[in-house]
Amino acid sequence: MKKINLILSIAAVALVGMSFIAYNTSAGETVGTNVGNKAPELKFNSPDNKVIALSSLKGQLVLIDFWASWCGPCRGENPNVVAAYTKYHNAKFKDAKGFEIYSVSLDRDKASWQNAIAADKLSWPNHVSDLKWWQSEAAQLYGINSIPMNFLIDKDGIIVAKNLRGPDLDAELEKHVKQN
Repeated sequence: MKKINLILSIAAVALVGMSFIAYNTSAGETVGTNVGNKAPELKFNSPDNKVIALSSLKGQLVLIDFWASWCGPCRGENPNVVAAYTKYHNAKFKDAKGFEIYSVSLDRDKASWQNAIAADKLSWPNHVSDLKWWQSEAAQLYGINSIPMNFLIDKDGIIVAKNLRGPDLDAELEKHVKQN
């Protein structure tokens, strides 16, 4: 009987502990990677070893863009991402004070990562990586198993869309632009 009570107690503690991981009680929001969830926090080094937190971009629409220098489809998608940044970075939005991109690289070689940023003209300042390739902590946290992959979050960090490519990215951003 004591063994059963012990097992039930351990199970209850584990269940309560897991609910704290998946649920942010202070904000009353579910943290996760589905549309409607609060995006999990990311905090990694830039190419110049400066830590950049995703939360530092709060108040803006943010595209969290997972990519890598060695990924052909990513490099093919980069011109669309650059075009979206150019078009929307200084746009006026209904419920956000701007548009930023938070690029998360799944590279493992810093020089290749930096060269790809320059070659593809990825002019935004928020580039991060832990240089752990597929073992990247960010990729694990967001369940990334193929790239390119992205998540669009609103001013409060809530995921409003994901896996936006080409004209779909432009169309989604256009929905958030303030109309005169």
